[in-house]
Amino acid sequence: MMQKRPLVSALVVSSALAGLAFPAIGSETLVLYTSQPNGDAQQTVDAFQAAHPEVEVEWVRDGTTRLMTRLRSELSAGVSNPDVLLIADSMTMQSLKQEGHLQSYLSPEREAYDAELYDPAGYYYGSKLITTGIVYNTAAEHRPQRWQDLVEPEYEGQVTMPSPLYSGAALIHMATLSGHSELGESYYEALHDNRVEAQGGNGGVFNAVAAGTKPYGIVVDFLPIREAAKGSPVDFVFPEEGVSAVTEPVAIMQEADNLDAAQKFVDFVLSQEGQRLVSDQGYLPAHPAVAPPEGFPARDDIDLMPLDVESALATEAELKERFSDLFGS
Repeated sequence: MMQKRPLVSALVVSSALAGLAFPAIGSETLVLYTSQPNGDAQQTVDAFQAAHPEVEVEWVRDGTTRLMTRLRSELSAGVSNPDVLLIADSMTMQSLKQEGHLQSYLSPEREAYDAELYDPAGYYYGSKLITTGIVYNTAAEHRPQRWQDLVEPEYEGQVTMPSPLYSGAALIHMATLSGHSELGESYYEALHDNRVEAQGGNGGVFNAVAAGTKPYGIVVDFLPIREAAKGSPVDFVFPEEGVSAVTEPVAIMQEADNLDAAQKFVDFVLSQEGQRLVSDQGYLPAHPAVAPPEGFPARDDIDLMPLDVESALATEAELKERFSDLFGS
């Protein structure tokens, strides 16, 4: 559903005393498609418009899979509605780039970022780091510190994880670990052999661990960190081997009608002001100079595993099939 802020038409007010006319407000219009939660999306739009009151924003919000279904349907019909995308993962952006739907923009803000967080030609830029690690119930017997711990005999039948058939973060996690020198493709076979339970999304995993149904889980960082601060009996671990990350990239569509406004939006999201908003929302900012929210370690203390996005995209179907063969649909 299109979320539309009240449009402010050009304001021209005649004054009998001064004979003055006021300039137009919202003289540019930007169309944004995003997979951010509604509250986060509204905050992002509000902060951007506060920084750029000359730009009016219309936005559409849905999960990445459904949003991409809508976008591809529009593109196949010869319609390109959004100017800019802010969606969950780099694999989706890479597919859109390969299909010629994105355009390059060399944002001046990119110089502050680690090179692995953006496309080298400027087709998309990571805006945050949603890492996947280990959550455990504080009443659990063990305190896992490594991915390898979860395949040890003492964890048999006690671990749950999200499915890459439903979760983009879980798919990127599987691709990342499968390419890791110590873990590799055999890691998921080891998880299967240790009777790890796969379910739909990260929310279900977190709820199972918080309730004690399963004492250990594989999950995105912000859920347990945020809920632990509210008193939930969980703790989150950034494993010693490193973590995978979804980067929620931002990109400009090839057929953007409002290019100037789209470039302003990309610059804002990557700016320190935009990245402070990411931290205020409870996520790990991609900008190395912006402090993480409470409960997160320092940015330099988090070891990000590398991901070859092109290779992961090329093997996406294979990864999903292998997971389905091991854990079911």
